[in-house]
Amino acid sequence: MCMSAGVPGYAPDMPDSTSAPAALPAFADRTEDRPVYVIGGGPAGLATAAALRARGVRAVVLERTGEVGASWRRHYDRLHLHTTRRWSSLPGLAMPRRFGRWVSRADMVRYLEKYADHHELEVVTGVEVSRMERAGDGTGWRLSATGGRVLTGRAVVVATGFNHTPRVPDWPGREGFTGTLLHAAEYREPGPYAGKDVLVAGIGNTGAEIAVDLVEGGAARVRIAVRTPPHIVRRSTAGWPAQATAVLVRRLPVRLVDAAGRLMCRISVPDLSAHGLPRPRGGLYSRVRQGAIPVQDVGLIAAVKSGRVVPVAAVESFDGDTVVLADGARVTPDAVIAATGYERSLEGLVGHLGVLDDRGRPVVHGARTPKQAPGLYFTGFTNPISGMLREIARDARKIAGRLASAKG
Repeated sequence: MCMSAGVPGYAPDMPDSTSAPAALPAFADRTEDRPVYVIGGGPAGLATAAALRARGVRAVVLERTGEVGASWRRHYDRLHLHTTRRWSSLPGLAMPRRFGRWVSRADMVRYLEKYADHHELEVVTGVEVSRMERAGDGTGWRLSATGGRVLTGRAVVVATGFNHTPRVPDWPGREGFTGTLLHAAEYREPGPYAGKDVLVAGIGNTGAEIAVDLVEGGAARVRIAVRTPPHIVRRSTAGWPAQATAVLVRRLPVRLVDAAGRLMCRISVPDLSAHGLPRPRGGLYSRVRQGAIPVQDVGLIAAVKSGRVVPVAAVESFDGDTVVLADGARVTPDAVIAATGYERSLEGLVGHLGVLDDRGRPVVHGARTPKQAPGLYFTGFTNPISGMLREIARDARKIAGRLASAKG
């Protein structure tokens, strides 16, 4: 990985590099004074930079933290990919077989580090881009970055991540809660909660997995607050991964996939209604289209059936040491872990350009670029059932192809 301080447009006071720029192959255009800037050093940003480099287009990755893969570094230790190793590799470098079928968080971080080195990517760390504007000549983009720097690139790929800014609901009384309240982004491992009463607020994949982790790590009591019962699927059935099914059906009619999903879940997932977790209303794929990804079972079903994880109503408010639930019940956990998702936080960066929908998400992604913002691309902001990393890899190749064609 090339930790470069010699990026066009950078002021002399830029933080020192830890190593000199690595030599690039002869086909790489190092004379271009306006490179493609890739904002974000996670999987989407690195994959896009590698695909661009393979096409002979100079790409400079700007990462606000000190290392690539920042979001993966802060995830909880237990985390493994819910997608297979084979379909989670990024362009130009397969994940090692020793990582196993379901790659761990720690191995994912190792892979991203290796990926940047393998492709000799130009990555500049400690630089955060706060705002983008069209360049004065109308042929590129001006980026306002850390320390008052202004960078100019011919195109920009925004890859700041699906899980960018932790979101904690503004529950009434939250500030006065006398127990421990933290977002799931701050949770690492169950040790600090051994022997304690813990409430996990939210039953997406993160909340479900943290609840199981707490039980297995010795928490005295674990409840999980549920606002809308999720669809639960097996990560793998008889060796066949759920991701493979998702890839096969993702372009079929929604109603057909909903019907098939309903049948599959009734066969493979027990009815947990008696344990406080009823089957969800609405079809699986219909919910996916609305942004609700199914929960892949990594122990939740068994934990709920055994009573080790107890589903309760959603959190409504706090009252001193008490959490008030939507059904009026009051509980007094030692800790509340808010598995309540993340914001994309793109408004300050590009909100003034009219390229976001009413939920703050990019209106286009991949190789498509907004009509009012040519040369601006987004990747990594969707969470499809076919696998985010798989789609990131596909987007990277498409973006690179489009920009290489535009250059020629």
